[in-house]
This record gives sequence, C-alpha cells and structure tokens, in this order.
Amino acid sequence: MILPAGGGILRSLLASNRGISRRMLSTDAGRVEKMRNIGISAHIDSGKTTLTERVLFYTGRIEAIHEVKGKDGVGATMDSMELERQRGITIQSAATYTMWGDNNINIIDTPGHVDFTIEVERALRVLDGAVLVLCAVGGVQSQTMTVDRQMKRYNVPRIAFINKLDRMGSNPKRVLGQLRSKLKHNASFLQLPIGLESDMKGIVDVVNERAIYFQGDYGDKIVYDDIPVDMRDEALDTRLELIENLANADDILGEFFLEEKTPQTADIHAAIRRATMSQNFTPVMLGTALKNKGVQPLLDAIVDYLPNPSEVQNFANLHKTSGDPEKVLMNPERSDKNPFVGLAFKLEQGKFGQLTYLRIYQGMVKKGDTVWNTRTGKKTRLSRLVQMHADKMEDVNEVYAGDICAVFGVDCASGDSFVLDRDLKLSMESIYVPDAVISMSIKPSEKKSEGNFAKAVARFTKEDPTYRVWYDIENKETIASGMGELHLEIYAQRMEREYGCKVEMGKPRVAFKETLLEDINFDYWHRKQSGGKGEYARVIGVLEPLSAEENTNIKFVDETTGTNVPKPFVPGVRKGFENSCEKGGFGGQRVMGVKMRLQDGAHHMVDSSEWAFYQATQFAFQECCEDGKWVILEPIMTVEVNSPIEFTSSVFGMVNKREGVVIGQDGRDDWFTIEAEVPLNKMFGFSAELRGNTQGKGEYTMEYCRYSPATPETQETVLQEHQAKLAEKAADQKGKKKKN
Repeated sequence: MILPAGGGILRSLLASNRGISRRMLSTDAGRVEKMRNIGISAHIDSGKTTLTERVLFYTGRIEAIHEVKGKDGVGATMDSMELERQRGITIQSAATYTMWGDNNINIIDTPGHVDFTIEVERALRVLDGAVLVLCAVGGVQSQTMTVDRQMKRYNVPRIAFINKLDRMGSNPKRVLGQLRSKLKHNASFLQLPIGLESDMKGIVDVVNERAIYFQGDYGDKIVYDDIPVDMRDEALDTRLELIENLANADDILGEFFLEEKTPQTADIHAAIRRATMSQNFTPVMLGTALKNKGVQPLLDAIVDYLPNPSEVQNFANLHKTSGDPEKVLMNPERSDKNPFVGLAFKLEQGKFGQLTYLRIYQGMVKKGDTVWNTRTGKKTRLSRLVQMHADKMEDVNEVYAGDICAVFGVDCASGDSFVLDRDLKLSMESIYVPDAVISMSIKPSEKKSEGNFAKAVARFTKEDPTYRVWYDIENKETIASGMGELHLEIYAQRMEREYGCKVEMGKPRVAFKETLLEDINFDYWHRKQSGGKGEYARVIGVLEPLSAEENTNIKFVDETTGTNVPKPFVPGVRKGFENSCEKGGFGGQRVMGVKMRLQDGAHHMVDSSEWAFYQATQFAFQECCEDGKWVILEPIMTVEVNSPIEFTSSVFGMVNKREGVVIGQDGRDDWFTIEAEVPLNKMFGFSAELRGNTQGKGEYTMEYCRYSPATPETQETVLQEHQAKLAEKAADQKGKKKKN
C-alpha cells in the first residue's frame, strides 16, 4: 500500500495555502490539542538542521531540499546567517512553524556547539517537547549530556531519534545502551532498521507490527508492508521488551503486565504517550535524514506522543508589595478570557530593528495592542506581529496561548515578561544563564571603527547574555568574555561582516575564581576624622565556606540583634561584601562559595552612614583575605576526543600532558573515543596539536564541567600576576602623587 506523505491532497493544499491555514488555526480557540511546540537538539554534527529541512519539505513548508553543506550555494533553510552556511554549523537558534496533517507544529532548530549553549537554554525554556537527535555512529556524546540536562531542568519530555543509520559503523543498539547507561533513560526502540549503512532500506514499526519503506526521489512515497521474515523474531522480542519497559513507567500498562493480559496496539500507543509526557520513558526512533528515511514516522510520533500546550504546567510569579512572590498556574485556553502573559526569550537585530521572540503563555494579544514590561514598567505598542520561518516572516493579526511569535520595536531584555494590564505584576520564571569561562582582550583595529564597535557590542551583548564585554580599569583594556574560543571568534567575525569593524583579539584568559577553605572571624573598626563629618562603623562576624551544593554562589546573612548595627546600614554591609567578592582579595579573582554572617558591630549617632559600613566591610574582607586560608579555583572542562585507533597513544599523551584525567573510553571498529576532565587553562592550542598528531582526522568537543582547586603551579602563577598588577598600580599612583 502506497500513501503520499502527510496525507496526500492535504499536503498539496497546505503547500499552496500555508498562510491561510495558519491564521485559521491561530484564531480557532478549540484547536489547542492540535498544537505542538518542539525543539530539535543534539551534539554537534548529529544532523539536527538536516532533519529540520526534511520536516519542512515533507510538511509542504518548502518546495525543495537544500543541504547544510550543499554545493548549490543556498544552504539549509534554517541556517539563514552567511557564517552558518560557510561553516556548516548552526550559530543561532531559528524558529519556524509548519502543518502535519491538521496539526500545527512550531519548531526551533538549535545549535550543537557548547559555545552557543544559551540558544539551546532559552529555546527549551519555552518549548513543550523536544526531539533529542543522536548520531548512530557517535552515540551519546558530551553535548548530548548537556542538552539532556537542559531538558531535565525545564521538564521537557523528549523523543530520541537515532540519525545517520546510512553511515559506516552505525550501531543503533549501542546508542540505545548509552541512552540507558550514560543518560539513565528508561528507553526502548519503537522501530528497528531494515539493514544498516549502505543497505539501509527502511524500518520496522514495532508498535504497529509492519515494515515501512520510503520510495521516490525524496522518500516522500511511504510503502507499508509485512515485516521481513528474517526479522519477525527480533521484532517480537523488541515489542515485548518495549511493553516491559512501559509497564515499569506506566501504572495502567503495569496492571496489564501483572494480570498477564496482552495489551493491544492502542493500549501501547496510549501508554507511550502517558509515560513520555511524565518523563518516565523515552521512545527511540530511527532513520537517516540525509537519505530521506524515517522522518515522516517521527512527525507522527511528535503529534502522538509529545504534549500540546494545554498538557504542560507553566507557572508565573505574582509579585506582591511584601513577601515572596506567589506562583500562579497559567491557563493555556486559547481565548481572550484570561489576562495576557508573554515571555521574551530571544532578541535578534533584523533589518527592521530589534526582533523580539515571544512565547504566549496565557490569553491573547492583537496587533496594535499596548503591552507592559513587568520588569521595567515600560509600555510598548505592538505595531506588527509576525510568525517566523527562519529569517522570513509572515504577518498575523493576533496570537493566542501556546503560540510562538515575534514583534518589532520592543525595548526589552531576554527573559522579560509582558502583560496587557499594567497592574498585573506577573512575570514568567527566568532563563538560566551560565557564567562565562574564557576571556580575551578585544579592540577595533582602526580608531575610526570605534563607533561601529560600540554599536556591535551593544547589540551582541543584548542578544546573547553569555557574551559580555567590559572595560578592565586596572589593565586599561576592553575584555570580551564568553563560553569558548569559537564563541568569541564568531562574534569577532560578525563585527567585521555586519558592521565593517575589524577587531584584534588578545591572548585567551581563563576565568579563575577563589574561595575560602575554613571559617575566619572578622572584627573591623572603621574610624575616619579629617574635619567636617567623620566616618564611623564597626562590623563583627564570620566568613565561612558554603557547602558543596552551593559552592558557586555567595551568601550574606544578617544575624544582628538590637541597635548596634541599625537596619538602614545593613545594605551597605551587604553591598561591601558583594563588591569585594567581585574583585577578590587573595588572587584578584572573583570569589565564590563564601558566606558572610554579620553578627554584631557598632555605630555613631552622627558619623555613621551606609557608606561608612560599606567601607568597613571592604576593609574587613581584605583582612580576611590576608589572614584566612584561600585557594584559587580553575574551570575544569569535559573533553571528548574522537580519533582513528592508530593514534591512541598520541591522544592519551596529549591529554596527560595537559594534566587531564581520563574518565571513560570507548571503541568501535577502527575509531576510539576518550572522555577526560582537563583544566581549561591547559587546553589552548589543543585543536592544532590534535590535527597535527592525527593527520587531520581527530576531532574533539569541550564543555564546562565544574570549578576545582588549581594545581600549585597554576595558583602560584595567578598570585604572581596579581602581585605584579598591584605593584604596577601602586607605582602609577605614586607617580601621579609625585607629579602633583
């Protein structure tokens, strides 16, 4: 039996009437169950963008398929930036929407490089479900683990799709084992491959007990047939294993298992949906997007097993005049009966000005409405509402709960919430932003480009919260901080391409931190009298290290009683502590994992002020840095290296030379993979050395793991550099005094 993809006539109709279909759907309040908001995420080069291109083609959204590294010069639809097409990587997440049958699917294609992890972070924050793409050869890799953690952070149910079954060395069973062992997923195949590598012909649908073949030039003719005779036993065993794993995840199917009843196909479908949405089970599907096989059944699974917006609980914080915010459950009904609440999750500079991506969580908003930013209190008129298709846009008149849209001319930051009623103090829960791990000095090559440089910095730092540019007063240079060398390099190239501002980057610098090893008491008396009003403040308390669970934070606790330290002056103590932590006093690095307990003090009726207590705290902190036991911390990276097996000893030697600790290794055919934890400070130049030692065949990925005490040599180097800076600063001040 041959069926055209996506329902035949309906697909052709949608291809010619996309805009009308979309608007009809948006205004139909009863169709929320026909909506899906999904993200496609994975490790680098797992085929995310290629998969998205096929999804858009089979759903009639685009007329022709273009490859990520194609020779036609067009590039994939979702890689709209010139740099993305040249490098063959995704740098920015891209949003689109499409129709599969009568279901509306909003899709966000996200980058795979850890350097652009904020793009994945904010996409998953606003999505209801996700497809976790895995390479059939590479399996679960370092960035796969990061993406999986991000999905868990935002409680996003997922379907796993094992891609690239056509590649040499593909082994989906090994990937399933890694899903279970490395990511701890209760996962099972819903499909089996009919052949692998160049013999990959189709897939066996284990649930519906049939074979599926993809015919035609683009795999758009689906043929259903009986399961091949030589695969029937394997298909039956896989189906029984699926039922057993589902029984462990779903109570209703568990009862079938206990009562020794045989569940029907409809029962299995229902159990997969329930267990996937509760995140107790991960369905595993198979295919090869490049060879146009397995994509349409994945689309069916997205509709069948991932939640619609009404099945996901989203909470907003209701801010009161006093006390902590109250959590309020958003109503996903697609109507104007509930107050409008939207979240700005991504900013982008377009040719018409700032483009702000919004996820609508409650109510509806129309073109021309005035909305209020709950953080800044500013109002903005929405002169234009659009639905995005990569870098193209289509105007709409209104959007409802569950929609993802974009607006122009809204001055806001990523993570801001919007409401129609200015008195409604509701804001959505924020987006997690990781700390930068690497810094480099940056400056325009020519003085005449300073204006464009300032514009580029203002735009990029607003769009990307992980990219920070600041002026270092001590070294008198501008510093750019980010998630990795590639991250900073891409923005330097974008400054040249988009603003005509060529920049010079300095040597990479690691973001070291410092922390306290044991408690230290402080008692500092600040007295200053030089005519006029004096300064008087005394602070008494303890600095102590935080527990391992909180060692990336700093904390301040006011334990004072009575009036020795009047409450209006306590904010000065808190600010003095926080500012001291920013610059540190031991090695000049930012302090983390430290708690300040203010226990007592003294004040003067006339000479005490918030400023006096601020200064007293800073001096007290400095004394603690001189007398306490401190240690320098450095970022440790999880590094995964893939290389031909003949270079094993060279790769191990490179990792050991960089003080890396091997935590795992794996082999397949003539390739091997090692996973190691290596100090970031030792990773510079690794890429060039790896290429040289493996004849250009080796590749590696790196992601932040944790902060750990630096080696004695590294600590000594950091302290010497800090002392040299202090000496240089003192000499400058002495010179200025002498000059005056």
